[in-house]
Amino acid sequence: MSFTADDYRLMARALQLAEQGLWTTSPNPRVGCVLVQAGEIVGEGWHAKAGEPHAEVHALKAAGERARGATAYVTLEPCSHYGRTPPCAEALIAAGVSRVIAAMTDPNPLVAGKGLAMLQAAGIETASGVLENEARELNIGFVSRMTRGRPWLRLKAAASLDGKTALNNGVSQWITGPDARRDGHRWRARACAILTGYGTVRDDDPTLTVREVETTRQPLRVIVDSRLETPATAKVLQGGPVLIAAAVDNPEKAEILRSTGAEIVFLPNSQDKVDLPGLMQELGRRGINEVHAEAGCKLNGSLLREGLVDEFLFYFAPCLIGDDANGLFGLPALTTLAGKQALQIRDVRQIGPDIRLIARPS
Repeated sequence: MSFTADDYRLMARALQLAEQGLWTTSPNPRVGCVLVQAGEIVGEGWHAKAGEPHAEVHALKAAGERARGATAYVTLEPCSHYGRTPPCAEALIAAGVSRVIAAMTDPNPLVAGKGLAMLQAAGIETASGVLENEARELNIGFVSRMTRGRPWLRLKAAASLDGKTALNNGVSQWITGPDARRDGHRWRARACAILTGYGTVRDDDPTLTVREVETTRQPLRVIVDSRLETPATAKVLQGGPVLIAAAVDNPEKAEILRSTGAEIVFLPNSQDKVDLPGLMQELGRRGINEVHAEAGCKLNGSLLREGLVDEFLFYFAPCLIGDDANGLFGLPALTTLAGKQALQIRDVRQIGPDIRLIARPS
């Protein structure tokens, strides 16, 4: 099916609406809906929070009787199953819409084309594929969890132009400026979980909460701590849910950490380190769509070696620190450039005096 300029324009509006749930919909996808009657928008809606009405329901309520015979533009295929809310496909059928255009089909196996099929069976014209790439990017974590069983992992790092993240004595605050830090908190806010390692907890004692921007929720903090060395006084254990991934059980330390409210999960690999792929699968089972990693060079290197990094969020400050400082990734030395990690640069822009670069493994 060929799409018109109006189809693209109206789906772009639906995507704008969906973005309003960027920080709040987890574990559900971000979805927007626009209802159009005779070229006029008669209803709009977006999904704000899991358990609350979906985008289509809000748009139908806004349209009222004008929904009958309307075209619905939805950024994700309407659901066809009963979850915490009734199926949106049934609501669209009951409202009497004549046409439904989805940006993309739902990767959730519970839906996966069934919503569009339900609409077609009711005599409603359907189509999908308008601004599909944009819709997929908006829900990249949800798509990852539905198709791979694990979240989308975005690794954030702040460094000097010569790629150094801290002095060799561990001092790292602050290499980049306040504008870059505020932007980093926006990325924290959209994530379902923030991942770090014990080394960062020991050296920086971070809180890893969203503070620089307003948010209605705090992401889960996840600490990779093989031997349960995180002290009970660590700031990261305060102010919200914490999950500690460990490899070696120490009942005494475990009891102390649990007394702070932290949850501990044991995921050892053959080297008595945390099984990082297993941790990602565990987070996927918990409904985590996006993980925002802020760690040191050792964990960064381990995540990269395990093939778990989906996206890099780099902030480079206009300064040089020198060879003796700490680098971005703890990786074994290469003997040939054929072993280099190639990246695809997705976006480069200036944030205050610093440069933000977004890239993905090629």
